[in-house]
Amino acid sequence: MASDYRRELFSALQALQAEKGISQEDAITSLKDTLVTAYKKNFEGETNVEVDVDPEKQEFNLLQIKEVIPDGDMIDPYSEIYLKDAREINSAYEAGDQIKFEINPRDFGRLAAQSGKNKSTQTIREKEKEAIHARYEGFEHEIVSARVAREDQRFLWVTMPDGQEAAMGDKDRIPGETYKTGDPIKVLINRVEDSATRGPQIYVSRTSPELVKRLFEQEVPEVYDGTVVIESIAREAGDRSKVAVRTTDSNLDPVGTLVGPRGSRVQAVVNELHGENMDIVEWVEDEAQYIANALNPAEVVDVIFSPDNDNEVTVIVPDYQLSLAIGKRGQNARLAAKLTKFKIDIKSETQAENDPQLQAILEESAKYAEEEDQSDETDETDEALEDETEYADANEYFSEGADQFDASEEEKTSESAEESSSAEEDSSKAKAKMTEAEVKEAQDEFAAALKNVDFDAILEEKEGDDNKKSDDK
Repeated sequence: MASDYRRELFSALQALQAEKGISQEDAITSLKDTLVTAYKKNFEGETNVEVDVDPEKQEFNLLQIKEVIPDGDMIDPYSEIYLKDAREINSAYEAGDQIKFEINPRDFGRLAAQSGKNKSTQTIREKEKEAIHARYEGFEHEIVSARVAREDQRFLWVTMPDGQEAAMGDKDRIPGETYKTGDPIKVLINRVEDSATRGPQIYVSRTSPELVKRLFEQEVPEVYDGTVVIESIAREAGDRSKVAVRTTDSNLDPVGTLVGPRGSRVQAVVNELHGENMDIVEWVEDEAQYIANALNPAEVVDVIFSPDNDNEVTVIVPDYQLSLAIGKRGQNARLAAKLTKFKIDIKSETQAENDPQLQAILEESAKYAEEEDQSDETDETDEALEDETEYADANEYFSEGADQFDASEEEKTSESAEESSSAEEDSSKAKAKMTEAEVKEAQDEFAAALKNVDFDAILEEKEGDDNKKSDDK
C-alpha cells in the first residue's frame, strides 16, 4: 500500500493534470524531474538516480543505482558498493552488477524539496504552454462559440469552451457591436502566437470574411459537404457582404441553397452578425457574366475589358441604374471589385455614348464579332453544300415538306420580330432618364469610392489565385 506522502504528491499531480490539460505522460515526466532535481540538490549533483512510477497503483519510487565492485577498490560511496556488502543482500551478485536502492524523498531536506517543487512548477508551466499552443494551432480559421469575459484598453477578452482566454482587438470587432460580460459570441480563431515571456496567445476575430464562410457551413449542409462552394467573399463588417457561390451539382441552385426556404438559412447568418446585409451571387467561369452578377441588384448592359490591362473593365449600365450600381457611398461597386478582383469603372449608357475611346473599343469588338459570325456562316454553308451533294435524292423527296416548313418558320420569325420590337418600345418608354444633377452626384460618389479601394492589393490577390488554379491544374 502506498505511503501517505506518495498518495498526496500523486493526487496533487493528477489535479494539475486535470486543471491544466496536461497529458499523463507529461505529468509523470514532471514528477520524475522533480524527484531527480531534489536528489541532485541533496547529494551534491550526483546523477546515479532514476524514478520508477506506477500510475495505476499511484506509487512511485526514487532509486539510487550502485555498481558492485571488488572489495577494497571503492572511489564513490554514492555510486558504488563492495561485493561483500552486495552478497549480503543477494549471494548471486557479481562484480559489475548494478543494484537499485530506494530513497525516501522526504529525507532530502527543506531546501532540496523546494528546489524540486520549483522545477516541477516550471516543467508544468512549459507543458501547459505547449498543450495550449498545440491544441489551438490546429484550429486556426475555425469558428468557436465563446463568452465575453472582460474588456481592457487594448482587447476584448472572451472565454473559450475549455476556459482558455482569447483576445479580440479593435480591428477585429464589428463596428457598433456592444458586449456584456457573459454574452455568448461566435468568433473566428485568427491566429495563435507563442511568446517566450507570456506564453501562447490566441487572437480571435468577428470581422474576417472567413467568419461568414464558417457560419454558412454551420447553417447550410451543402456548403459543409462541398456540394455548394463559396468561391469568394467581400465584406465590410457590420454593414454588407457579397458572397459568390457555385455548385458541383448541375441540378442544384447555389444561390437558392444558401438563401434557404423563405430565407431561413441566410437570415440565421444575418442574425448572428447583428443585421449585416448579405448579397449572394452566382460564380461563373465567364468573367464578364461574373462581374455583372457581382453588381447585383443593378442591371448591366455590357462589360468591356480594357485592351491595356486584363484586370480593368468598364461596366455600362442603364442611365436610371447608375446610382444603384455604384451604391451608397460607392459600396456596391467597391464590394464587387473586391469580390471579382477586377478594377471596375461604371458608366451610364449616355456617358458611354459620349466617350470616344470606349466607342472605339466597342466598334472594334463589334467588328471582331461580325468576323466571327461570318466565319461561322461560311463553315455552316460548306457543311450544307456537302450534305446537299451527298443527299440530293433525299432533298428532292422531302422538297415539298421543306417548302411548307420554311414558310411556317418565316411566319413565326416575323411574328417574333414584331413582338420583340413592341417589347423594346414599351421598355424604352418605361425607363426614365436621370437628370444631369443626379448623374453628376452619382459620378462624384463613385469617384470618391474608388479612392478607398486598394486595387494593387486586389490585383495581387487575383494573381495569387490564378497561380494557385494553374498549380492545381
